[in-house]
Amino acid sequence: MQKGAESVPSFENLYMIKRELKHGKRVYSMEYHFMKSAKGKNTYWDDDTHSMQLSFGVDEFLMIAPLSASGVVLDDPESTKLLSSVAIALSNCGSNWPAFVPVHDPSRKAYIGIQNLGTVFTRRFEADRIGSQVPIRLMHLEGLHELFLSKFVLSSTDFPARVKVHFSMKLTYRTPEYDYDNETLDSEATESLTENEVASHPRKQWDDDCPWAEWYSAEDPVKGFELTAIWGERAFEETLEMAEVENASSFDADGWFLHPVVSQYMVDDSIGKFVGFASQLHLLVNAYESSAEAQFLEDFVTDTSGQDNSKSTTTVPPPSVIDRVMKDLFSDEAGNSNYMEAENKYSRAMRGAPADSLFGQFCLHSLWFGNCNIRAIAVLWIDFVREIRWCWEESERLPRMKSSSSIDLSSCLIHQKLQMLAICIERKKSLNREKGAGHKDETSNTMAVNKTRKGSAGVVPKMMLLNTKQEMHAPYTQDAPLMTEDMHEERLHAAEAFGNAIGLSGQLERDILSSDMSAFKAANPDAVFEDFIRWHSPGDWVSQDKADGNSGWPPKGKLSQRMSEHGNMWRKIWNDAPPLPVSEQKSLLDPVREGEKVLHYLETLRPHQLLEQMVCTAFKSSADILNKTTYGGFKLMKTKMDQLYATLASTLKSLPGSS
Repeated sequence: MQKGAESVPSFENLYMIKRELKHGKRVYSMEYHFMKSAKGKNTYWDDDTHSMQLSFGVDEFLMIAPLSASGVVLDDPESTKLLSSVAIALSNCGSNWPAFVPVHDPSRKAYIGIQNLGTVFTRRFEADRIGSQVPIRLMHLEGLHELFLSKFVLSSTDFPARVKVHFSMKLTYRTPEYDYDNETLDSEATESLTENEVASHPRKQWDDDCPWAEWYSAEDPVKGFELTAIWGERAFEETLEMAEVENASSFDADGWFLHPVVSQYMVDDSIGKFVGFASQLHLLVNAYESSAEAQFLEDFVTDTSGQDNSKSTTTVPPPSVIDRVMKDLFSDEAGNSNYMEAENKYSRAMRGAPADSLFGQFCLHSLWFGNCNIRAIAVLWIDFVREIRWCWEESERLPRMKSSSSIDLSSCLIHQKLQMLAICIERKKSLNREKGAGHKDETSNTMAVNKTRKGSAGVVPKMMLLNTKQEMHAPYTQDAPLMTEDMHEERLHAAEAFGNAIGLSGQLERDILSSDMSAFKAANPDAVFEDFIRWHSPGDWVSQDKADGNSGWPPKGKLSQRMSEHGNMWRKIWNDAPPLPVSEQKSLLDPVREGEKVLHYLETLRPHQLLEQMVCTAFKSSADILNKTTYGGFKLMKTKMDQLYATLASTLKSLPGSS
């Protein structure tokens, strides 16, 4: 271990040291395999047993092989010479390591080997694998027993008539792979269908009940199962005993191993990584790294007609594929999103969009659009924004967006902008309906007390107007204008630039205050400025009434110092505000102006700004989808999911657009 030994992949207790040796024009690899710890006798047949250990019963061994495409010695004289040289070298240094050389065709996994036992005896090894056309006699223990005895170099006269040979045996049963493509409908479903209807009926996929099935059907990674029944070591002297064990029931075996058979396509050896979400997310990260090469997404949409599109890394699918993606994203069936809420506490730490939101679905489709290169993403985004503008101009509802009047500031900025646009579309439609009707409904949100009072939401308990001793009424007021994260930042910068000495940070606050004052005047026609302050900002009214509560009328008090100063902005706004209920006021949110600002943002978004948010959303959505998959009460899976979320949240935090 001190010499830099490395763990052998997929083996828990096996380690290896590797060196390269050059002899003439040939280069050889020498590998020494050993067990880190050997506690008692090894149990063969299990998952942690190397094929060499299984074939020859050795714990440590030396492997000599040429560094070539086949990795085996195809020439018999060369293999014999190589093995003899190794045997002499090991003998000269007093080593008893068994040494092996791979021979024949690689698929046979055939080896020859030699071991110096430290005496006059030398042990030789030979192993071969028969993959097809197995002789009948080798399908039974009796035939294998005869083959074993035939390998001894002792003459038949020296070999005892009855030899006790120790056997261990395993039988493997494999379930047939399930063919989802040729799955037949049940008899009840086919009774009322014609032959053509049955042929065209959509087949049920294995992942139809999984959260990702609505937009992508994944290949089933588990193709079947293998059950290995194992009989431990036994000593046989007669053929009859062999037949009894060979024909024994698997229920009588000493142990079972159950293994899933994983699809060979789950790992792509050419790129050395898993195929599926992992590889596609890796490609998206590559696109993010190359996104800084241009100022505008249109710069990536260039003519590549001179390239070999079949091999190009910037291939874009044909328009028909783009149309299918857009149809899925903007179809009427998409409806309102329910926003898949992940139960993991780390999910919201990733500044992305919900997996089933409009931008979340765009990111998931982008993973599988072409080879997820920056050019394909640019083409898809431009079409995506074009469809969004159509929805805006036609006042059509944005699909996959929750019907809400709030902005989720914990999500990415693109999702916030789409939320704002969805609200602006609904407000614009309301304005169009009011214009079509030719008047406003002035009583829908009001509770008229008399001919002059408008927009009252009810009486304020224990408060009366100073001049008339009438009950004070609280007015209906407009909601504060919705703002995305960047709008909040602009408001903060404006407040820092112009100061906040008078309690206002810009025109927006003035508009809100003026709206509230107008509504208060409409609900209380005889009110004065002091009445509004007592209701809206009670901290600016300094009461001078006695503590025993026996004060007379009017209540004794005065405005605070800041409200009493000459030229106070609040009093000036009060004097200018007309008495209007909210139903007659101009909306604080201009849906047309704000909607156009959202479209401008989407159409001029820099490539790296888009890709930053796509990476966060794609990783978050993939994790949320996996987290929604039912895996029972498996605590280890829950722990792994927590670790995955924590790792993603920590890693994605470094992206400029996620903080």
